[in-house]
Amino acid sequence: MPLTTIKTATIPLQSLPNLKKSKKVRIALYSHDTMGLGHKRRNLLIAQSLAHSPLNADILVISGMSDLTKVGTHPNIEYITLPALYKTKEGQYQARRLDMSLDAIIKLRSQVIRATMKNFQPDVFIVDNVPRGAIGELDRTLKYLRNQGKTHCILGLRDILDQPEVIIPSWKKAKNEETIARYYDNVWIYGNPNVYDLVKEYHFSAEVAAKIRYTGYLDQRYRLNYTKSQEKQPITQKYERLALCLVGGGQDGYQLAKGFAQAELPQNSHGIIITGPLMPSQLRQQLHYEAKNRPNLQVLDYVSEPTLWLEKADFVVAMGGYNTTCEILSFEKRALIVPRIQPREEQLIRAQRLQALGLVDLLHPNNVNSEALSQWLCQEVATPNVHEKIDFQGLQRIPQYLGEILEGYDPRFLKVS
Repeated sequence: MPLTTIKTATIPLQSLPNLKKSKKVRIALYSHDTMGLGHKRRNLLIAQSLAHSPLNADILVISGMSDLTKVGTHPNIEYITLPALYKTKEGQYQARRLDMSLDAIIKLRSQVIRATMKNFQPDVFIVDNVPRGAIGELDRTLKYLRNQGKTHCILGLRDILDQPEVIIPSWKKAKNEETIARYYDNVWIYGNPNVYDLVKEYHFSAEVAAKIRYTGYLDQRYRLNYTKSQEKQPITQKYERLALCLVGGGQDGYQLAKGFAQAELPQNSHGIIITGPLMPSQLRQQLHYEAKNRPNLQVLDYVSEPTLWLEKADFVVAMGGYNTTCEILSFEKRALIVPRIQPREEQLIRAQRLQALGLVDLLHPNNVNSEALSQWLCQEVATPNVHEKIDFQGLQRIPQYLGEILEGYDPRFLKVS
């Protein structure tokens, strides 16, 4: 499969009698969105893939991020934005914008979610990453849906959560496994166990383990199918190669971006830093100042679809969030991962596992400086054979899995190739 826009097979609705004759399936997706852009982007990609699949679905995305509609979408996808939360480096939650106590904003968000579910009446509710939602804000909704008995509840987990010695006691304290056992029909893991086996690493109970299905990783090349026409800043043509620096949402990515801005780029290369919308404005201004006197360096404050640039890149320096890493791997780019280590070490674990597979290089964030980045950028790095080692069929399997659990649908019709 070429590393360009992926074409998804479309099955005519007339060949799906069950789908055509019945009302549309209603699917709701929730992400709490407290740090970075990862949860929002993962949910949006899943929603877009479902909307373009043979499933005849209306899809509602409930998110704590307000810029979902700035990217390419589908007429069957609608959005509800929750009052935003923010997670500090210490892992503490607080209101991002409103002058409200944590208890007050969680109560508000919880009421919005429950009212939405009561009125939308979804056939499927897909929750991202946090079984009970942020600070338990899904508790009342999950209880309501279970009592109604009409909605299939699915928990979607990224490939890695954190160190086992952190997750095991924190999940026990939060009663997450009890919540999964009581309210969820399935647990989807957006990864595969040859990279990280969550059941083994986190000692999940037999009851929870029985509900788990690995989807495979989510192939980020599909994003190119769903983008609107973007504002593209031209790269000076005299440069033959592109070095790209990605820092996710950007709220804690300044040190990496600064090191990249001051690094020596390979000959005939152009550098681009995408700061992310959550980087403080004064820090973005400092990066623009760094680039002012460097004709081979650009700083872009925010692009809604960074894969448009990633597709062009020859080498990438990036933080190690799930989506960014999946994007790098999907396009099989030569990459140096500089993971976040606070408040979780999930990015560090992922980068270590992928380095052991020979798919990325790893630089600990404590060692980030322009010299270290210059050394990596100027060395020859082999292009990884990612798709020979890792399963990236997640976006193809998810419609199949939904077809299998929805009554009256024949999963044979729902296979996407």
